[in-house]
Amino acid sequence: MLRLVPCLLLVCSGFALRAGEVRLQVADAKGAPVADAVVSLTPLDAAPPNFTAEPPREIEQRSKEFRPYVTAIRAGTTVRFPNRDEVEHHVYSLSRAKKFEFPLYKPGKAEEIVFDQPGVVVLGCSIHDWMAAYVVVLKTPWFAVTSADGLAKVGGVPAGRYRAEVWQPRLKESVAREITVVDGAAAAPLAFALTLKPDLRRRAPASGDGGYK
Repeated sequence: MLRLVPCLLLVCSGFALRAGEVRLQVADAKGAPVADAVVSLTPLDAAPPNFTAEPPREIEQRSKEFRPYVTAIRAGTTVRFPNRDEVEHHVYSLSRAKKFEFPLYKPGKAEEIVFDQPGVVVLGCSIHDWMAAYVVVLKTPWFAVTSADGLAKVGGVPAGRYRAEVWQPRLKESVAREITVVDGAAAAPLAFALTLKPDLRRRAPASGDGGYK
């Protein structure tokens, strides 16, 4: 799904993490924490477990923005799109992993769709052109999205070898490194340092600033 490039992983080769919960710390090149990074662990010695249905997820439209900005799900998960604004929205995606559109739907209404193919899906609104969000669809069940402190916690990880991969909207390409998860190892966070593109994301105009209704 995501292309692999040599990463700036701040751990030595063969770094071992404790089975159960794997913690990953993501920062930029200056050491500042990076939010909205999707971290995933893909087993190298066995196929990921068979798919089990996950509860539906939700990406709302509120204050003329998508919330959350980045959502990570397993392939086969349903995502609901409730309109909690006071205006209509027209949500769409042209991404290869999932092309769809929800034509104009009114406040209080909700649409939903199943994301069945792995990949990165970029969301937009044809009425409010600053609105953008991302859905990262994965085959593996072991993933998380970093919070404002740059930390992600992936639970229930069995011992074994994994490809630890990080994707973020401001990365040119995802970065990855092989890690080993073993019983009884130290539980220090696995650290990634990312070289990010400038944040050019547009925000919703303030009320009265002439933005679209």
